Order: sequence, then structure tokens, then C-alpha cells
Amino acid sequence: MAKHLQNVDFQTEVLDADQPVLVDFYATWCGPCKMIAPVIDQLAEEMEGKAKVFKVDVDQAGELAAKYRIMSVPTLLFFKNGELVDQVMGAVPKAQLETKLNQLL
Repeated sequence: MAKHLQNVDFQTEVLDADQPVLVDFYATWCGPCKMIAPVIDQLAEEMEGKAKVFKVDVDQAGELAAKYRIMSVPTLLFFKNGELVDQVMGAVPKAQLETKLNQLL
């Protein structure tokens, strides 16, 4: 299951991570976010030890949403070595997310 992050965890868990990181910016009221949630949790389990997968609730972590200019949810950000390297908006197929994460390994 993907771990939920708050503003205070982001630096340590994402920017200082020694593995590629996928961050799902979502909202509890968002239909497409609910559709993609099981996929995010599956990726978190399957990529354990190779990449990290986190979730950020935009309503609880407004500073992060503003910093990364999250205008719609779900928005999925990909980080490597503390740098934002890619992003995907909307509920996309699991295979697309897997491919992007594997390219960062």
C-alpha cells in the first residue's frame, strides 16, 4: 500500500530518496483518483526495494500541491535523484506507470 505523505515528509521521502519515486497527488472527492488508487497501491507493493510510491492528498498538503503546480487530480509526478523528471495527468493504465518507473531504474 502506498504511504501517505505530508509537507514535512516530502524532503526526506522524495527529494532525498536514493530510488526513483512516484508521487500520486489526489483528492478524496475525485472519481478518477479513486479509480487509479488500487493501481498505485499495487505498484507500491510490486516496486518495493526498487522504487518508492507515495500519495499526497492535495486538500491536506496544499503547500506541496502549489509548489508543484498541481491544477488537476490525479497528477502523478516522477522523481529521480531529487529532481522532477516526468509527470502524468489523469487515470492512466498501470502499464504506462510501470514503464515510466522502470525507465528510471
